[in-house]
Amino acid sequence: MRGMDLPLPATQPAVTLLSPAAQTAPVVFASPHSGRAYSAAFLARTRLDPLTLRRSEDCFVDELFAAAPDHGAPLLAATFPRAWCDANREPWELDPAMFADRLPPWVNTGSARVAAGLGTIARIVASGEAIYRDHLRFAEAEARVRDCWLPFHDTLRALIEATRARFDRCLLIDCHSMPAVQPGTPPCAGADVVLGDAHGTACGARTVRLAQETLEQLGYRVRRNEPYAGGYITRHYGHPREGVEALQIELCRSLYMDEARLEKRPGFAAVQRDMTRLIASLTAG
Repeated sequence: MRGMDLPLPATQPAVTLLSPAAQTAPVVFASPHSGRAYSAAFLARTRLDPLTLRRSEDCFVDELFAAAPDHGAPLLAATFPRAWCDANREPWELDPAMFADRLPPWVNTGSARVAAGLGTIARIVASGEAIYRDHLRFAEAEARVRDCWLPFHDTLRALIEATRARFDRCLLIDCHSMPAVQPGTPPCAGADVVLGDAHGTACGARTVRLAQETLEQLGYRVRRNEPYAGGYITRHYGHPREGVEALQIELCRSLYMDEARLEKRPGFAAVQRDMTRLIASLTAG
């Protein structure tokens, strides 16, 4: 199975960074949920089979946007899976019911994401099944934040700061995928792509309009902010008045992959070409 052949070596970096020979565009691309390296220790702790675990991934999203460096923009991707540590959360959104010991008082235990089982250390996978056989220790969460969450955000922050210093502005494109079938909603919320700008607070209207028009010209049905307005990354880094815009892109998985088998569909190459056209538009704009 893709990404499950070997455990994650202890020395493997938490992120991969594809950089252009020279950054020529004030744009940074990030894929926080496409990591697919599962450690042997994690697989031993979970009650789930590998395929069920992997359904929390944004499978292949890093590949869909792999042309970013060819257009003068870096692409940052997590190697660790979302089910292990979620980089699109605050660092300390934790469910106390998951832990054998008491959590420190400064931990955020009351967010809606924690209540849904999808905190920094997830209790469940995207399909709703519980991940663990037994309770964790807080020290395990600390290690995951230190070894995974922090390297991702340290690298992302450095990319944004370097881009803003060079160009006096930065556009962060936060790349994700959305399941085609969700209870009580039409397939992919009735859209092929959902653009999230935190309801106009994380990204300028001109940038969002450019992305939407480019995608619609390519034949995609586009919605804004419903049901995905942007997660921690979009909201935390997107401050247009300070020269940093952030735009979340959610692609419907059924466009390019078999969601049951987690395999690329014949349409993958076409969607990848279209995302390359989107990259070209955003980096030229």
